[in-house]
Amino acid sequence: MGENGGTGRGGMEELAHPRPGRDPGQRATEGDGAPVAPASVDAHAAGTDREAVAPEAEGARLQEVLKARRAKLEFWRRRGVDPFGRRYDVTHHARDVLEGFPQLEGQAVRVAGRLMALRRHGRAAFADLQDVTGRIQLLARVGPLPEEDYRAFLELDRGDWVGAEGTVIRTRRGEISVEVTDFVLLGKSLYPLPEKWHGLQNVDLRYRQRYVDLIVNPRVLETFKIRAQVIREIRNFLDRRGFYEVETPVLHLIYGGAAARPFVTHHNALDLDLYLRIALELHLKRLIVGGMERVYEIGRVFRNEGISTRHNPEFTMLELYQAFSDYEGMMELTEQLVSHVARAVHGTTVVRYQGQEIDFAPPWRRLSFAEALETMAGVRLDDVLTDEGAQRVARERALELTKAPTPAAVLDELVDVYVQPRLIQPTFLYDYPVVLSPLARRIPDRPHLAYRFEALVAGMEIANAFSELNDPDDQRRRFEEQLAARARGDDEAHQMDEDYIHALEIGLPATGGLGIGIDRLVMLLTDSPSIRDVILFPLMRPRD
Repeated sequence: MGENGGTGRGGMEELAHPRPGRDPGQRATEGDGAPVAPASVDAHAAGTDREAVAPEAEGARLQEVLKARRAKLEFWRRRGVDPFGRRYDVTHHARDVLEGFPQLEGQAVRVAGRLMALRRHGRAAFADLQDVTGRIQLLARVGPLPEEDYRAFLELDRGDWVGAEGTVIRTRRGEISVEVTDFVLLGKSLYPLPEKWHGLQNVDLRYRQRYVDLIVNPRVLETFKIRAQVIREIRNFLDRRGFYEVETPVLHLIYGGAAARPFVTHHNALDLDLYLRIALELHLKRLIVGGMERVYEIGRVFRNEGISTRHNPEFTMLELYQAFSDYEGMMELTEQLVSHVARAVHGTTVVRYQGQEIDFAPPWRRLSFAEALETMAGVRLDDVLTDEGAQRVARERALELTKAPTPAAVLDELVDVYVQPRLIQPTFLYDYPVVLSPLARRIPDRPHLAYRFEALVAGMEIANAFSELNDPDDQRRRFEEQLAARARGDDEAHQMDEDYIHALEIGLPATGGLGIGIDRLVMLLTDSPSIRDVILFPLMRPRD
């Protein structure tokens, strides 16, 4: 992937005999602001493929570069410079200088960042300095800099962290720049970055070395800026509506709140096996029992399950609970929250995701579970609610189940295969079967159904909500049914949680609860095809 600002203009003049201490992979060129592609060794160092150079030659070049960069440590130390830097007080970021040029022209500023290119032009040198807001060009030349300092500036390498003080100017070519009057090395780069024109393209390596990915792929950094903005806007939205943000335990004696296998750990001092939480739900509802009325948590959740473009073993959930509400109130809250976040991030409720235009503006489509199953899968809900019916449908549809064909497992698979992929625009799929909803309140005149919905967008679930079950006797029966399902081989069924039942006996008011997958929401708002693209450090299998 090319980097921002790369134009390739200007003559290119390869250094045939790099002087001692200079990175042999660095090229020089004439031309103000003309980026230069470093030698292919940088691509090899970061794992991109270059067919023109044999791996053995690339390896030898890499070792030469590493040796030369190590030699630079001694160069800077001989000058009395700590090559790993010190505190540096920054007055402006790159974007501040570029956007504030009319006010800053001729003024002194102090900027800092990573050097992404260095180009010579006679007795001057141009460099691209990259910080968290973007890039600014540095101009170094004899005059504003003493000649000895100018020569030292030329010994900087692509990837070095540099602080620069200077005057804001516009060059002859019209590029806003900082003319350097003083600089300091803030951190020596000992390993070359991926070469400029190809960037870091190896997907596996991008996830393993996210720190490099963020440097050389500007869109990746933008994705995680948007992620931070999404979380900030969610907090703002909920805080303004009287919700309290809380923190609940990650280590559980009994796991629950979702259908998933847990990770198991051990507490040595107590000699107890514990579970990493699979959901935030049960502790948050205990807080409603305690009278907090409106609570939410944004936290990491851990599920010992498969990995796909939409699943990661650890992910981020928003869960919230509101006393005196129900699942219809949660539908309204979901529409308002997600459309608010989309508008805050993009200025509109309409976004493009993988070539499709998605509009988050309320109201969202509402579709009952039974209707969706019959019209999209050709299966009547009543035909799947018994063990015999579920087994028959599983055979007839040749469903590829990973667990015993219980009604819950078969219904879940039917939705995944036939319904979910067809729901592109935001849709509430509501009135779920009780067998899929052990914590949701029954519908009185249809006791096999529960007040539950899932919000589906672009063929994936982004939210799940209930009118919460607050009848302790019904909850006990549901847990007992879950235990029976476990005995039949469903290892994702709930355990019995006596303390939670006791909390319900103390009294839980009518309550609406909502969970939103932050990672999938960010996928939609950043047009990211994989959940790993929106998690900074996704779990990876160790390399051999």
